[in-house]
Amino acid sequence: MDSNALKAFLTIVDQGSFSEAAEILHLTQPAISKRLAALENQLGTSLIDRSHRQIRLTNAGSRLLPHARRILDEIHNARVALSPDSGQVEGELQIIASHHIGLHHLPNWLRRFKREYPQVSINLQFMESDAAYEQMRKRNAELAFVTLSDSMEPSFHVFAQWPDQMVFVAGAEHPLASLENPRLTDLADHPALLPDTSTATYRVVSRLFLEANLHLNPQMPTNYLETIKMMTSVGLGWSVLPLRMIDDSLTVLDVGKPVSRVLGGIGLSGRQLSNAANALLTIVQEEESA
Repeated sequence: MDSNALKAFLTIVDQGSFSEAAEILHLTQPAISKRLAALENQLGTSLIDRSHRQIRLTNAGSRLLPHARRILDEIHNARVALSPDSGQVEGELQIIASHHIGLHHLPNWLRRFKREYPQVSINLQFMESDAAYEQMRKRNAELAFVTLSDSMEPSFHVFAQWPDQMVFVAGAEHPLASLENPRLTDLADHPALLPDTSTATYRVVSRLFLEANLHLNPQMPTNYLETIKMMTSVGLGWSVLPLRMIDDSLTVLDVGKPVSRVLGGIGLSGRQLSNAANALLTIVQEEESA
């Protein structure tokens, strides 16, 4: 089975478009269609239903999909294992980082990494954690630094992790800021500025209010913590933010309920990391444990 044909098949599926897949693989659209047709001829079955405007897998295509990913993963692993100098740290490293990690953790890592490994070219993408998981499934990066999910699929492997302490906060002029001993019951009377309901932070806060039989009143959800910080600082509501983001524009509300999430670096199980990825992970582990 031709690996280029398998790559064409997977890219068409992941992009949902022949034209976009061709652009990513630097091919013409007829060329990528030809690769798919050759694979279908070899297997004796249709893999993609071309009768609809959207890309749809046939039953055979759905069955081939996980095998195709594993085959290309093994080809990748063989190339890593057979590299001329197994100790050399060079080449291109594709990584993904959540916006928060990109702002508050990544600069220290990359500053040291570029100093110690100048031969590595870094291809960096920023996105929300949920989107990062999806991009990793498509093999569009080697590592992703995200908020770890309690429902993470077994296809992901956690290479590094560290706790991210969070605190309840309000703007300095918010009514809650003047309370000496605020409690969840006090917060329930005011709007909450929180990330989307799918995030780990929202689930933790929601669980606290549910256990206390209190109503949570979320307003204007956004997953950009810097935006939430701004809205909180001007008094639009209370929030829960990482401790390292707190400054004079916010007042910490000690409600007696510790909140934390876990951040980490993930890769795909069964897919061997390059020397560059392992070198970066070593720096991450040392910096976050310091």
